[in-house]
Amino acid sequence: MTGPEKTVIKVGFMPLTDCASLVMASVLGLDEKYGIKLQLSREHSWSGMRDRLLRGELDAAHVLYGLVYGVEMGIGCAATPMAVLMNLSRNGQAITLSRTLVEQGVTDLAALANLVHRGGRRFTFAHTFPTGNHAMFLSYWLAAGGIDPLRDVQLVTVPPGQMVANLAAGHMDGFCAGEPWGARGVADGAGVTVAASQDVWPDHPGKALGARADFVDANPHACRSLVAAVLEAGRWIDESDAHRTAAAEALTSPAYVGADLGMRAARLRGEYANGLGRHWLDPDPLQFHAGGEANFPYLSDGMWFLTQHRRWGLLREEPDYQAVAARVNRVGLYREAAVRAGVPAPSSLLRSSVLMDGKVWNGRDARAYAASFAIHKPAPAGA
Repeated sequence: MTGPEKTVIKVGFMPLTDCASLVMASVLGLDEKYGIKLQLSREHSWSGMRDRLLRGELDAAHVLYGLVYGVEMGIGCAATPMAVLMNLSRNGQAITLSRTLVEQGVTDLAALANLVHRGGRRFTFAHTFPTGNHAMFLSYWLAAGGIDPLRDVQLVTVPPGQMVANLAAGHMDGFCAGEPWGARGVADGAGVTVAASQDVWPDHPGKALGARADFVDANPHACRSLVAAVLEAGRWIDESDAHRTAAAEALTSPAYVGADLGMRAARLRGEYANGLGRHWLDPDPLQFHAGGEANFPYLSDGMWFLTQHRRWGLLREEPDYQAVAARVNRVGLYREAAVRAGVPAPSSLLRSSVLMDGKVWNGRDARAYAASFAIHKPAPAGA
């Protein structure tokens, strides 16, 4: 078999729990098993990550799924052909509300909607990137409760690591972000967990392993090696609680994520505390493999983000949903890498889910799905 075109691959990551499979691919030496060496680069914001990826300073990245599609479609930047090599994870994000809201009786979405519609002031909620997963999950959650995220509240972008400090300072009323920041908000007494992202969309795609399309086209063997190494790492993490705890311990290094081991390991094992005395074990926590189901780059996953970009007016025109996803998600390359790693791959390119509002998403009629929401950004007059 032809070896990788490039043996040192620079991969950006954000200091979040769901970068674990990239970190463990390096820590366990799985990259070297496949003839490459990962050079991991800790980044500070999703916009900075995007820009470094587009300038060629990073070869690939642990990146928001919706960010990849936003760049592909030219939302907020010049349109650039992009590639999703694999899903890195599923589930495991959280929506956190401030203690100030709790003191006003808000402990769930219905109570929040009641308070918002009573008026008085416009509440502020933060996500991590305008086209990203957290923005789309937060908007979906709010709208499912009858809150228009574009009219009834203010949405702002805040880097993940700054969420808790801004919440504690009273600069915002809640946020949606990846771990460890939901757990940190609870541990610091700044907020309460009102929903996990899997409550919004069960088994939703998490972060992706993304790259520019031209890098993938020029380095297909290197990319297959990269995917195979990360697949093995994700499988290793999901094998046992002991491995999850070991991964959490590795992430506590300042070179990766830092933060308290116990807090990180608990939510990595699906152990949640909401800050109001409730503790529970989530049956579908953050997963890195799930027999390969968590990693397969389903076309319908990418298409869902396009439907939400269209819903909220980020896309002015209707895209060819499946055609876009088919060129972005490198299913063929993934399947070849999965064979090398001994990981089964589903035969279907689409999967079906029921989201929190009862709507079924299966990718079969994306145009109708995007147009089906009562709460959305209206098309401009004359459009």
